[in-house]
Amino acid sequence: MMQVQFISHHNERFDEVEGIRLALAGGCRWIQLRMKGASDDEVVATALQVRQLCTEYGATFILDDRVHLVEPTRADGVHLGHLDMSVDEARLLLGPHRIIGGTANTLDDIRRLAQQGANYIGCGPLRFTTTKERLAPLLGFDGYRQLLLGMRREGISLPLIAIGGITADDIPQLLSVGVDGMAVSGFVLRADDPIHAMQTLINHEPEH
Repeated sequence: MMQVQFISHHNERFDEVEGIRLALAGGCRWIQLRMKGASDDEVVATALQVRQLCTEYGATFILDDRVHLVEPTRADGVHLGHLDMSVDEARLLLGPHRIIGGTANTLDDIRRLAQQGANYIGCGPLRFTTTKERLAPLLGFDGYRQLLLGMRREGISLPLIAIGGITADDIPQLLSVGVDGMAVSGFVLRADDPIHAMQTLINHEPEH
């Protein structure tokens, strides 16, 4: 079964907490709270609500970037982008049991994150997405295929999570390529029925 991760953002309809609640109600069990422009106080206030929701639903709760807020928000771990703290630095601060993920776009990125002790790789983008600034080069399905081949050659067995403009219609190709999961955001929150949109991803049923 392919893991589905939900990365929060807000739009004109939903704030972070409501978007996360809808994703959880749709069956998602891995949440990343991403609030790039917010203050630490705003992140903590939101994260404490998200922690409670994730506990109620039995979901994993990952905080984006802010390593120093993992403990006070009781997050299960942190996701680190290219410009954030390094994985090995974060590991020293958080200890061996917290989940630490890292962002990759190339095999060099993946190799570095594996050497530093990451637990999983968020890899993308598959295609253009409006929910992320400073987009890395697009990978496409063949890009993932080549990266996974390179990982196998080098004996790197970390879970590879695809991200970037993914919809339910992409699931058959993502499965055939061999990624371990996918991370979504806009596809769910822009849907007429976000709960149903998440369910289509969880159940692997492309919408027509």
